[in-house]
Formats: sequence, C-alpha cells, structure tokens
Amino acid sequence: MRMVFGLVLVLGLGLAGFAAYMAKTYIDGYQRQLAIERQQRAPNIETVDVYVAARPLAFGEALREKDVRLVAYPKTALPEGVFTKPEQLFIAGAGMEREVLRSMIEREVILSMKVTKPGEDAGITSRLDAGMRAFAIKVDATSGVSGFLRPGDLVDVYWTGSIGKGNMRTEGDSSGEVTKLIETRMKIIAVDQNADMDNMEARIARTVTVSATPQEVAALAQAQSTGRLALSLVGALDESLSEVIEVDQRRLLGLQAQVVEEPEPEAARCTVRTRRGAEVIETPIPCTN
Repeated sequence: MRMVFGLVLVLGLGLAGFAAYMAKTYIDGYQRQLAIERQQRAPNIETVDVYVAARPLAFGEALREKDVRLVAYPKTALPEGVFTKPEQLFIAGAGMEREVLRSMIEREVILSMKVTKPGEDAGITSRLDAGMRAFAIKVDATSGVSGFLRPGDLVDVYWTGSIGKGNMRTEGDSSGEVTKLIETRMKIIAVDQNADMDNMEARIARTVTVSATPQEVAALAQAQSTGRLALSLVGALDESLSEVIEVDQRRLLGLQAQVVEEPEPEAARCTVRTRRGAEVIETPIPCTN
C-alpha cells in the first residue's frame, strides 16, 4: 500500500513539473511573439489635419474650397504657415478670395507664403513687405544678365557715369568716368510685367522691378537719371556682404594719377631807387616786412 502511495506521489510530482515546464514554454513563446508584433507595429504618431492642394494649381489662380482637401500630417513635422481650419484659409465675403503665388502640385501642403492674403491679387503688391516700395530699372541684354533674371532673384546694382570735369586729377580723385556699386542684394519682384517666380524662361527684359526702401528708391532714381545701371546676379547660396567698390579708367588700367606740380613762389625782393642825373639805379636791400 505504501509502495502504491509512493508511486502515485512520484507520478503526481512528475506531472506537475511537466505541466509547469509546458506553461513556462508557452508563456515564453507568447512573450516572444508579442515582442515581435510590437516591433513590426507602426509607431503611434500624433497627426494634425492640414489643407493640401486637391489638384495642380498655377500662379494667379483663385483658391476655392474645391481646390483643397484635408489630410493627416505628422504634428512634429508641421511646416510654418499651414492652414488647419476652413476659416483660416477662406474668409467669408465678396472679393476676399486668396490667389496662388507659387505653382503647386497635387497633395502639396498649402502654406501662407504660397497664397496671397484675403482679397489681394497675385501682382507685385503682394510681394512687397511693410515699408518697401517697387522700383523699375531699365535693362537690356548686357545690363540684365542676358535675360536670366527672374522674380525672387537677388542682384547687386552698379552705376556708371561721369563725376566732375577736367582731365587734371590728383591722387585718389574720382572725377571722370567711374563705375560704382551703389546697392547690394536687392530682391527682384517682377521682370517686365511678369511676377511669376516659377517662370524659368530666359528672355531679354526691358525693365526689372526690385523691392527697395524709400531711401534706396531715391538713390536708384538719381543714379538712373545721371548714368547707366547694370545688374549683377547674386548666387542663391551666397551670404557674403559686398564691400565698397569703385573703379575708374585709371584704376582699371593701373595707371598712376597725374600729379600737377605747383611752381614755387618767388622770394620777395626789396630795392631802393636812386637817381643820378638822368639815370635811375635800383639797389637791393633787406626786406623789413
């Protein structure tokens, strides 16, 4: 009897150990599968609904509700100037529509820099910041960088004209024909009557309109009326500041300026006159003054 009881006890312990082993194996396998599933599962990203273009949009088009739609966008990657609510993008009232400033492809995010303010058109007035003015510069194939200028480019402005009169100049004098850098990094807002920044066509323009302060406008107007203006295109990645530049014919050819030597003043000469009969004799004496 005792032997039977012992065998049953041993069998029970063996079955319990086997059951514990199987349970541990099952739990370990389940945890491994759960970890793999968690790794393969997409991360939980917080999103915000923003407006994007529902179709390709061209420069100057009026923006309407049918032209846009809402899509989910990662909140941590939102660009500046997005629209998330209809009242932000569309203002009620006649004549309050926005217009497209830059061409956009389908599903491109609508940004405030790509559309006008409510009620504004896509002309050059929408390109002017507060306190800035538009000024037109006459150009040709040479002064206009062979027609490669387009809205959005930055240019340096050079003036060529005559200063002073006469051919005799002293060292450092800038009279005569001279070329001088008068304005730097001026932004072009229109070429002829075209303000589209996406127009890549190279053409010979007659006028280039730049954004300038009132002081710069006065300087450009004076320069344009007294000489010739030429534009120099600034590189897109160029952040350097141009130094004061002035070149005349002598500096260009490396010639020395002509120095005019003034004659030495004659020393004062004092005399006394005496008469001897009909003859007058001058006798030099020391000057007392």
